[in-house]
Amino acid sequence: MSRYRPPPPQSSKYITPAGERRLRAELEELWRIERPRVTAAVSAAAAQGDRSENADYTYGKRRLREIDARVRHLRKRLEGMVVVSAPPSDPRRVFFGARVTLETSAGQTHAYRIVGPDEFDQEPGGISMDAPLAKALLGKALDTEVSVALVGGTQTYTIVAIEYPPGEVPGSGRHDSTRNLSE
Repeated sequence: MSRYRPPPPQSSKYITPAGERRLRAELEELWRIERPRVTAAVSAAAAQGDRSENADYTYGKRRLREIDARVRHLRKRLEGMVVVSAPPSDPRRVFFGARVTLETSAGQTHAYRIVGPDEFDQEPGGISMDAPLAKALLGKALDTEVSVALVGGTQTYTIVAIEYPPGEVPGSGRHDSTRNLSE
């Protein structure tokens, strides 16, 4: 058995302005505050002498590697991001950034906001645009039925509401890549 693992599928590079601000703030925090603090702690631990049994030194070096890996990841992701802040040309259809309310055949309602894969865990009710449900919803109109294959069977939803958050105004940030994803 080989150790080869195929690379994971590349996730979408779209992000909301709020998501981009959060990622940039995290990068800034790690690079300007956390990394210098840990570097100083590692230097102080190294000055104590024997590094082989110095837990502060060992764990500090490990934390530096974690910070550096996250910084590299954030820089690489932010470099190719497309910030979507313009409303869609047809707000009656589901596109990136939409808050969608769905109703099941049993009458239960669920609300989701379709966001980028780097921010769905930060958004209440957020769902990555790469998720099967979001893929099924994209481009659909109000009152459309959507079926999604789940582990326990197929679930059918009806789109009962589509809203776009008013707080994300076009031109609110300095982005050359600001786009409208409905085109």
